[in-house]
Amino acid sequence: MVTGTAAGLAAKGATSTIPIVMTTGSDPVAVGVISSLSQPGGNVTGFSSLNVELNTKRLEVKVLKDAVPKLARVGLLRRPEVNIAEDLQLKGLRAAALTLKLKLEEMETQLDSGGLESAFQTSKRKKVSAIMTTSNRSFFAQRKRIVELATKHRLPAIYFQKEFVDDGGLMSYGADYIDLYRRTAHYVDKILKGAKPADLPVQQPTKFEFVVNLKAAKQIGLTLSPEFVARANQVIK
Repeated sequence: MVTGTAAGLAAKGATSTIPIVMTTGSDPVAVGVISSLSQPGGNVTGFSSLNVELNTKRLEVKVLKDAVPKLARVGLLRRPEVNIAEDLQLKGLRAAALTLKLKLEEMETQLDSGGLESAFQTSKRKKVSAIMTTSNRSFFAQRKRIVELATKHRLPAIYFQKEFVDDGGLMSYGADYIDLYRRTAHYVDKILKGAKPADLPVQQPTKFEFVVNLKAAKQIGLTLSPEFVARANQVIK
């Protein structure tokens, strides 16, 4: 069992016979992990996390643009090294920003304390009104520091997993990963009972979470409308 597209590619490159189950492949068809969602072929199956599509949703009117009045410029924290999965995310975000008439300020971010601080200082210098990151495990591992810096610089931020909000972040929108992991376990069970990965379609998320932290909003002086808050699956007060 592997987590993420990069791990899926590495595992596939290492073996063509041992069954591999992905928990969260970003776009497994585009990166070449599987042939198609319905007929993956080979020895890999599992679940897609829809990172490319959900990044676009985070920018759209129902989420970030509704939360930040007169949003015109968004800061995007991204890794200096771009793999194929992150490249797909960047292309999707750039296209969405163009459609939404938003200026996307991309900042290559080193994931040490100084690199993160520098990225947020650059964000303020470029006068961005909100922050987001590409969806990857590196940013997830640094979520506490990222949340601290967003609060320090009074920048609204939207994240790709609710754990950011659990650690004090403003809001998140993304797949319900607990549900994905639970469904992954069912696939592992089927394979252990004799099913072939090639015969198990790669599935997409069916449950999504929109989480809002009103305490975090107050800390940065952001007022969220009752209508906006009512759309959240979970509200932290």
